[in-house]
Amino acid sequence: MIYWEKISQKERQAYIQKALDENVNFSKDTSLGYPASKLDGKVFNEDAPFLKDAPTLKTYVANPNHIGCHTLGTSEKAFKGTQQIERAVLNVIAVDIFKAQPNSFDGYISPGGTEANVQAIWMYRNFFMYQKGAKLNEIAILASEDTHYSIPKAANLLMLDWIKIPVSFEKREIDTVVLEQKIIGAKQNGIKYFIAVSNMGTTMFGSVDNPEEYTTALEKQQVEYKLHIDGAYGGFVYPFSNEKSIINFSNPKITSITIDAHKMLQAPYGTGIFICRKGLIENVLTKEAEYVEGMDLTLCGSRSGSNAVAVWMILFTYGPFGWFEKVSILQMRTQFLCNELDKLNISYFREPFMNIVTIHAEKIPKKIASAFDLVPQQHNANNKWYKIVLMDHVEVEHLTTFIAQLKATLYAEESITTPL
Repeated sequence: MIYWEKISQKERQAYIQKALDENVNFSKDTSLGYPASKLDGKVFNEDAPFLKDAPTLKTYVANPNHIGCHTLGTSEKAFKGTQQIERAVLNVIAVDIFKAQPNSFDGYISPGGTEANVQAIWMYRNFFMYQKGAKLNEIAILASEDTHYSIPKAANLLMLDWIKIPVSFEKREIDTVVLEQKIIGAKQNGIKYFIAVSNMGTTMFGSVDNPEEYTTALEKQQVEYKLHIDGAYGGFVYPFSNEKSIINFSNPKITSITIDAHKMLQAPYGTGIFICRKGLIENVLTKEAEYVEGMDLTLCGSRSGSNAVAVWMILFTYGPFGWFEKVSILQMRTQFLCNELDKLNISYFREPFMNIVTIHAEKIPKKIASAFDLVPQQHNANNKWYKIVLMDHVEVEHLTTFIAQLKATLYAEESITTPL
């Protein structure tokens, strides 16, 4: 680890206070030109005594605007203190977790993984159009049917085709034969440039794609492509549970990664992370944002600096070893659930290094699914799967209660259907 360490509460508080002191203070400083201020004092009391020991909430009230991208060029000097915290977070994630070389990446903390994925597609679309002279109808997105809905959303927004690759029902693996056929068909229809999205933990199954299946098929057909990793869910799990993972920037074919901090990291909702290699994000520069100091290279524009502080606080409270321990505990709980399901002969899918268990719907009575808030793949009569996500709040006691009720229901059904 180069940047990531565990530091004490006192050190964390001092670090955040120093950052806030370097920002504009709307309560004390003469700042006439900003269309912003601290949060309304009649509603959010900046003198509340508990804020002294709550750096993230204190930052929330101070209301720093992190508009722009702070890994490239200059940024709004009024918020330089907390911008440095954002850069510190990106260093940990890009370099220490995802194996990028220092200063080899750009990125920002976005309002969520959906925006981060759209940012990636937008960036690559513009790259192909600006740098390669591609026409809009010559670019397509390549992703599996299990891919997050943000990808078809990006396709709709950016007017690109989404080439959907089927996966096997039980193993959730990409059908490589169909993948190659789809690429060949797309070429015949005039597609010359591909944006491949490989999943590191799908939302429903936690399944992890092998990105080499995309790159091998694309290179075989001698087409140009960019490879994005959607690690919105798995980004804070998979690199720790699978220490041999090469789904990171050590693979030169991977050019961007999305991670969500508001899932496994338990940061406030609206905290995604986008990271890409240098030389790419400039393709989404909005030149018209001339009043913004530096360059606005983000989809959202204005965004709260308190999200960056929240992520920094979590990362440096745990440190790398503390986070590895937390993920390991969740992995053990996941395995416990799988063992119990095996005893009941209940079929399920589980990616070995993830903490999601997705169970065949016919094995789960609707009453139990409702009682335990299991999430269906589809909210209709065609649903075939229910998922359980082993998050931090899910204790073994919750799992044993679920298994006991499931067992009782299954045995009751068997006694009704089995003749004496």
